[in-house]
Amino acid sequence: MSIYESDLPGVGKKFEIDLDDESRLVVVIHNTGKREVFRREGEDDSVKLFEITDQLARQVGSILEGAYFQPIATDTTETMLDDNSLLEWVDVPDDSGIVGRTLEELDFRNATGASVVAIQRDDDTESNPGPETAVEADDTLIILGTREACHRAESLASGEVDDEDGA
Repeated sequence: MSIYESDLPGVGKKFEIDLDDESRLVVVIHNTGKREVFRREGEDDSVKLFEITDQLARQVGSILEGAYFQPIATDTTETMLDDNSLLEWVDVPDDSGIVGRTLEELDFRNATGASVVAIQRDDDTESNPGPETAVEADDTLIILGTREACHRAESLASGEVDDEDGA
């Protein structure tokens, strides 16, 4: 990504930012503080997207730089349903000991205390999988249970605990 800066005498400064495709984002900062944002496709004329005040530009800039919220990438995704229950997405690695085994063979619910409510496989989601459903490599199990039960299910899927030993 390249950024080009140029002076606009009597107006302010212009910044052009290369986007991933053949277009550019153009920001004109006027001496008065006003900002104008344009998008230019190839050699075509720029199209004005919006105009904002100096104060609003600073607020939006703070948001974009993460002053209000810093996203943190996590290995798991979870959603709290109440004080005791959560939904969690658990990835099944290729070398997991549960690959190729059915939920019934694993005795998943009794072994972990969590229930498999869905399985995401490629672009498909199987809701309420039955006991005959086999777990495949790279599946994502959507499980419901307490935090402790979800941790046991993660350990089982990752191979940290052998289900024969009482996950």
